[in-house]
Amino acid sequence: MSAPEFITPNRFQGQNVLITGAAQGIGQAVAHRIAHENGSLFLVDRSELVHDVAAELAEVTDGIVGSAVADLETWEGAAAMVDAGVEKLGSIDTAINNVGGTIWAKPFEHYTPEEIEREIRRSLFTTLWSVRAELPALIDAPVPGTIVNISSVATRGVNRVPYAAAKGGVNALVSALALEAADKGIRVVGTAPGGTLAPARKVQRGPLPEDEQSKQWYQEIVDQTIESSLFKRYGTLAEQAAPIVFLASREASYITGTILPVAGGDQG
Repeated sequence: MSAPEFITPNRFQGQNVLITGAAQGIGQAVAHRIAHENGSLFLVDRSELVHDVAAELAEVTDGIVGSAVADLETWEGAAAMVDAGVEKLGSIDTAINNVGGTIWAKPFEHYTPEEIEREIRRSLFTTLWSVRAELPALIDAPVPGTIVNISSVATRGVNRVPYAAAKGGVNALVSALALEAADKGIRVVGTAPGGTLAPARKVQRGPLPEDEQSKQWYQEIVDQTIESSLFKRYGTLAEQAAPIVFLASREASYITGTILPVAGGDQG
């Protein structure tokens, strides 16, 4: 990947940043930006592709870069991730939790109980377990820690009610934990991306729509997402990464408990 268009030189120098969902999409774009701003990184994903991203970014930053494969739908996976990150970097002072995403696209009455549970595990428990595992390391960090959780404006969206409920839980986690962790000097913030243009996924979240009905339900999501944006378009990966990186940086030291919509004016 080429260097990002906008860089704040050395903004992350001396910071140890853990990023989940870093093999592709928004997570990879955030890692790319922080590497060019000289941070140390520990990148985590369910895909082995995360090691390739780490190897590329190790050539960019003066900091340390490590990576691990983990199943963050489980407590064991999240705990092992943090242990590995601390071992590699020495400490973790910033955690960016980016795992999640709609698996199915259809009206709520068509979801099976098993599909509902799987959506919640994918888009709420991955963040819930990660934050619980990260928190002790952030409390013990040499400088007050920061958590950035990636939510979604799809808390108000069609054909993905279980995903919306999961991301609503992420929003509640930000506001409640920010209040609880403030006396420890820890900031908890989030962004709520809207529709985002990205290269085709190398690892799919779920089955692609095949029959005409499934394609129609998915197209309804696309249409609603574009219509809800005041700019009538999807955002770019760079447009999503920039506010995440700002909130993760020490420039945002007086911001906590905030979830910033990044959706062209759609507030979710």
